[in-house]
Amino acid sequence: MNEKETQVELVFSKQPKFMQAITDSLLMIKRSSTHIIRNTDQLLGTFFQPIMFLVLFTAVFNAVGLALPKDISYLDFLMAGIIVQTVAFGSTTTSIAVANDLQRGIVDRFKSLPMSNVAVLNGHVISDVFRNGISTTVMLLTGLLFGFRPDASFSDWMLIIGILVLFTLAFSWLSAIMGVLAKSVEGVQWMSFLIVFPLTFASGAFAPTESLAEWIRPFAENQPITHVIEAVRGLMIGTPIDDHGWLAIVWSLGILVVSIPVATWLFKKKTIKV
Repeated sequence: MNEKETQVELVFSKQPKFMQAITDSLLMIKRSSTHIIRNTDQLLGTFFQPIMFLVLFTAVFNAVGLALPKDISYLDFLMAGIIVQTVAFGSTTTSIAVANDLQRGIVDRFKSLPMSNVAVLNGHVISDVFRNGISTTVMLLTGLLFGFRPDASFSDWMLIIGILVLFTLAFSWLSAIMGVLAKSVEGVQWMSFLIVFPLTFASGAFAPTESLAEWIRPFAENQPITHVIEAVRGLMIGTPIDDHGWLAIVWSLGILVVSIPVATWLFKKKTIKV
């Protein structure tokens, strides 16, 4: 009796490159977002880290409120700074995720499929937006419980969301570059720390820039995170934002314009060598 061999041929549907990139990116966004829910440590960090920051900084730096106008409490002043700080540190999750995919050989598996390389980066970046959205919501609710009273209108909140989303995208793509360049996950962590730590603490996040030492004040007043913080703070509590609004947008767009092509080029170059 002769046995017939059955051959199965895989046929992939052909799409325009642009549509394929979108389809693949949506799949990678689903993959990365699912990790937030299934990874218990990551999920707990998303919820409890912003609460811990808010409680500790309110207690430690409460004396700064004495230098503020009488109608502005330190909690109201702090909220914008602590939100932007959490978003900045949260965006570095992209670098760790990209480094993990490269180090663990997951990208090798994706290379065997007819999928866009950019989709992997898109998935991690967009999931960071979701993660930071959760952290920001938790922080706002906690702030309301502690006595935070915003004075923002609906249009102000829309502007706040837009600025924070744009800032998250900018810092996530910047983090993607670090994730590709780093040779290990540990390397990513110290690279992220060296960039994000001075930018968040040498800013107007926790104290007015006028109260900082003279040698660091020019840097603090003109760096991107300060502009984002002051724009969000002004919209939240109803104080003038001056030039901080458009400067926050310009800085974020500038980082995006540089980071997206650089991260994409480095990732493609790295995956070809892998």
